[in-house]
Amino acid sequence: IDIYTIMILTNLLQAQPADSLNVQQHLEAVAEKLSTTPVTTLVSEIIDKAVNFGFKLLAALAIYLIGAWIIRKIKNLVARIFERKKTDAAIASFTQSIIGIALTILLIIITIGAVGIDTTSIAALLAGGGMAIGMALNGTVQNFAGGIMIIAFKPFKAGDYIQAQGYEGTVSEVNIVNTKLTTVDNKSVIIPNGALFNGTVNNFSDNTLRRLEWIVSVEYGSSAEETREVLMSLLKGDIRVLNTAKGAPADPFVALHSLSDSSVKFVMRGWVHSADYWDVNFDINEKIYEELPKKGIRFPFPQMDVHVHQD
Repeated sequence: IDIYTIMILTNLLQAQPADSLNVQQHLEAVAEKLSTTPVTTLVSEIIDKAVNFGFKLLAALAIYLIGAWIIRKIKNLVARIFERKKTDAAIASFTQSIIGIALTILLIIITIGAVGIDTTSIAALLAGGGMAIGMALNGTVQNFAGGIMIIAFKPFKAGDYIQAQGYEGTVSEVNIVNTKLTTVDNKSVIIPNGALFNGTVNNFSDNTLRRLEWIVSVEYGSSAEETREVLMSLLKGDIRVLNTAKGAPADPFVALHSLSDSSVKFVMRGWVHSADYWDVNFDINEKIYEELPKKGIRFPFPQMDVHVHQD
């Protein structure tokens, strides 16, 4: 009786009935087959199937072990390639993880197929699940891709002073999803990498030299030549302001910029090292304020001339 029960269950599990058949009809068909089959034949079939399944199970186990060994070798090879090319540690680690996960999923599907289980439904389930997860994490995936591009192309790195997405500050951290800025007043700003990579980034630290510019307004009646000489002396008097002999693209420059309603405007330009940018800017501002009045050059105030005519 136990053998008959086992055979019924086995045939039920293996049966693929047409739409018009139900479970009761299958049970009747299996019972009729068993009633006409000798016990020895049933036992022999059970043993053959058990042995066949055992061989499949051993083959699947061997496939999994060999596949796991190959995956480890591939990951080690990729790690050596990244190390030889001195790839960024974040992108190297991420790439190795993606390769490992993808190959492991493929190995599991192959192993299940070796046992004799149909993997079509499993593949369809994985594809559907992946699509659902991708739609649910649409924004995160965009930031994730942006992080990969930032790490790969390096438009900026930790320690750079940048301006992006309406914020500016020093990059304190770059990870796979977002970038952290520290502003000059010590605020922490976290910007998603998707928007950051697709937007405009002004990297002030990318070049070692930067040009400073001042617009100085003086009152009408001031000597243009004298004003220009005083402003030039301020630039040349600061050793941090570079000239062509020190590697700057141009020498310090002063010229009359424009004639506005209430003032005459002069422009000053000088090249400095990026690290000296703000210090030189503030120091020259202070010297302009102090030195021009000493030379008799006055700063203008808004003024209006009113003419009164009496009929």
